[in-house]
Amino acid sequence: MANPKFDLFKSSGEFYFHLKAENSQTILSSEGYISKQGAENGIKSVKENAPLDKRYVKKDTPTYTFVLTAANGITIGRSESYTTAAGRDNGIAAVKRCGPIADINDLT
Repeated sequence: MANPKFDLFKSSGEFYFHLKAENSQTILSSEGYISKQGAENGIKSVKENAPLDKRYVKKDTPTYTFVLTAANGITIGRSESYTTAAGRDNGIAAVKRCGPIADINDLT
C-alpha cells in the first residue's frame, strides 16, 4: 500500500487538494482556493484538526457524509458520499489516521 498523501492541484483557475488514504482512495476534498498558499494553509489545517472528534460534522441526509471544520467553524474539507453511517464513520477514522501524516504531492 502507498503512503497517505494530499494531492494539491489546480483546476479552472482555483487550487484544490484531495486527501488520499493508503489505498489511494480520496477521503477528503477541499473547497476551491484562489491561491496556492490558501490551499497549502488548508492542508496545514487538516493536519492540525483531523485528530479532533469535535471538528467533524456528520450528515445523514440524503446520504451519509461528513465535513471537517476548523476551530472557527469554517469548512476545511468534505467527504465522499457513503451508503451507510458505518461507512461514513470509517471515512472519518481514515481522515483522523491519514491527515496528520500525509505527504504533499504538488501537481501544480
